[in-house]
Amino acid sequence: MPKIVAQRCPWEDSFRDTAAHSRAPPPTGAAMSIAPSSSVASTATAGKSPRSSGAAWGWAIARNAFPFVVVLGIWEIVAHRGLFPRRLFPPLEDVLAALVRLTQSGVLPHHALDTLLRLVAGFAIAAAFGVAIGIAMARSRRAEDILLPLVSIGAPIPGLAYAPLFLLWFGLGNLSVVLLVGFVSAFPVIFNTWTGVKAVKDIWLRSAQALGADNPRLFRHVILPGALPYILTGLRLGLAQAWRILVGVEMLAAVPWGLGWLIFGAREFLNTDVMLAAIAVIAVIGLALEKLVFERLERFTVVRWGMMT
Repeated sequence: MPKIVAQRCPWEDSFRDTAAHSRAPPPTGAAMSIAPSSSVASTATAGKSPRSSGAAWGWAIARNAFPFVVVLGIWEIVAHRGLFPRRLFPPLEDVLAALVRLTQSGVLPHHALDTLLRLVAGFAIAAAFGVAIGIAMARSRRAEDILLPLVSIGAPIPGLAYAPLFLLWFGLGNLSVVLLVGFVSAFPVIFNTWTGVKAVKDIWLRSAQALGADNPRLFRHVILPGALPYILTGLRLGLAQAWRILVGVEMLAAVPWGLGWLIFGAREFLNTDVMLAAIAVIAVIGLALEKLVFERLERFTVVRWGMMT
């Protein structure tokens, strides 16, 4: 996670034009004194060779891949030394063979697609309701007094403990799975949104109000950008919670397809290689969501606004 640093207010650009007419234009000499530093910076940037950039990029990949290489190497050593039965502790080549076999037959993509659809549907419910409830709790004392005790009681309960209730209320199948995933994964979103809105500095609010910001602009230009790093953290935690409950409840809800169903079904036949292949697919999907969704969203919002580095 990138760390939050103190930067300029996120609404500074939005309200800068309000007082622009009272400012005098900068002296010509000051502008001329800034120009050489800009040219020096551009010269220094242009002086970077493609070889150094490529070396830095390669070093970053090697640094990130090193822990995985170490863990996989230890796994291979233990598997080939025969400390455990091969059927229970398969080497990596067996897992890779199972992954290729299931992918070519179309079984694994079908399982992964069904799980991904349930995850997206449930997590969308959690994100929408979680952010709305968290903002309401932070902006309204009455809503906080009513909802905070309920959220504080419901959050520590394991997600699987709710599964029998949802299965009785909504029946077997996708509906109960999606609603349960949305319900359980909403708790970290609510808590982090509530904390983020509460953490917005009062000086930002008072300054924006002094510049003439009404409530909609105050929320859009001050509160939401200030709380967004916390909201993104809550969404990340909610996604991890959604994965955990989804894999477990797919077997209980008697759905015909899904990575959780595949893992539990493979356990009954001691197909550890199939179980590990499904776990690897879950990890790849989670990494893809992190890189393609959350990191891009951060760069487009809070990093560009100067709220995070």
